[in-house]
Amino acid sequence: MYFKRKIDDFLLNWKKDSAHKPLIVKGARQIGKTESILHFANENYSNVIYINFALDKKYGNIVNDGYDVETVIKNISLINTKISFVSGETIIIFDEIQEYPDIATTLKAFNIDGKYDVICSGSMLGINYKKIHSNSVGNKTDYEMYSMDFEEFLWAKGYKDEQIQDILKHMISLTPFSETELTVYKSLFLDYCVLGGMPDVVRSYIETGTFTGSLDIQEQIRLDYEEDVRKYAEGLDQAKIISVYRSIPAQLAKENKKFQFNKINKNARSREYTGCIEWLIDAGVITECNCLHYPELPLKGNIDESKYKLYYPDTGLLVSALDEEAQEDLRVNKNLGVYKGALYENFVAEAFVKQGMGLFYYKKDNSTLEEDFFVRTKNELLPVEVKSNQDGSKSLSALIKNENYGDIHHGIKLGNFNIGYANNIYTFPYFCAFMMKAFLKALDNN
Repeated sequence: MYFKRKIDDFLLNWKKDSAHKPLIVKGARQIGKTESILHFANENYSNVIYINFALDKKYGNIVNDGYDVETVIKNISLINTKISFVSGETIIIFDEIQEYPDIATTLKAFNIDGKYDVICSGSMLGINYKKIHSNSVGNKTDYEMYSMDFEEFLWAKGYKDEQIQDILKHMISLTPFSETELTVYKSLFLDYCVLGGMPDVVRSYIETGTFTGSLDIQEQIRLDYEEDVRKYAEGLDQAKIISVYRSIPAQLAKENKKFQFNKINKNARSREYTGCIEWLIDAGVITECNCLHYPELPLKGNIDESKYKLYYPDTGLLVSALDEEAQEDLRVNKNLGVYKGALYENFVAEAFVKQGMGLFYYKKDNSTLEEDFFVRTKNELLPVEVKSNQDGSKSLSALIKNENYGDIHHGIKLGNFNIGYANNIYTFPYFCAFMMKAFLKALDNN
């Protein structure tokens, strides 16, 4: 069973572009990169050459004699005589290139030659990406891939584009969902939060119609991430990297979700963990939300680098990191306590990242003024509050009303309620977060 993914259209458009360059697909392990690339290749090329540098060690010296196209394909053919290269009909897929980053040096030659299409990928590509980028700068196109987002999950469940676009129409027109729509989408959203977007997890759920086995798959993925630390984290304290990764659920459960090293170890200091968080971000297994110096535009250059929150880029993995009963507790909305807010906040962060949006928050020193996230249109900054209850939104209202925050005129509240608008605040159900970028674009157009 192949799941439709957003990279599918990107790959088709990449191929249609007569001036397309070799492509590098980045992303964490087990998010479906290889599956999507091979599906595209087999559907669109008569000759597919797939080389996995992690599994096929024999290809680890194909550039030893030179980086030109002729030498590389000659060496590949010597290793495997069954492989043939047909100009204009061949795609070469170099997978797990973090094992052999020198292959990126050939991309300039392949780009100039133009006879063969090339796609590179790798589970831990971010770790060696600086070297890979320097070896191929100006001769490649990059694509960042993530686990399945809520829209891709809806596709997997059989929902059509027209039905999904109807969610956006409700948001733009501020038309509340019917009781049936709200019930169905909230149920699907809870299922997605429990499962996350790892294709193997979603596939098991679709095929069996149950959550049976999903926790085992998720736990194995988290163990694989930790094994990657032991394999690839050279020159860093591997135990500290793993301790940072494991501490995130508890850090998010705090009222103050700012990441604090002393919550890992009471004597821990940030300087002792230099490079650990950056390594996990590069590996694609955590995402960082930056604290703003002040809630105003522009966002870049307005960051306090000493303050940040960390999230899992797949909420299903976060749920699986809690106790074994957490999946069922989330589905029936019980027993999660402080974790409920953390999980929904993590989902919103995940949704924003998967739309290519940056993560920013704000907490005023010596004050209760704090906002979970910020998004922007062309000319306006909008604070976003994620509510796990029906309490008021004091910080959101304060930011909108205070004339000192001149870039803020409206706010957005996501929670367990229907669509609405009052006091310059847009309210949406949690599941609408995956349409936020399109909604903001619509605000610009209007």
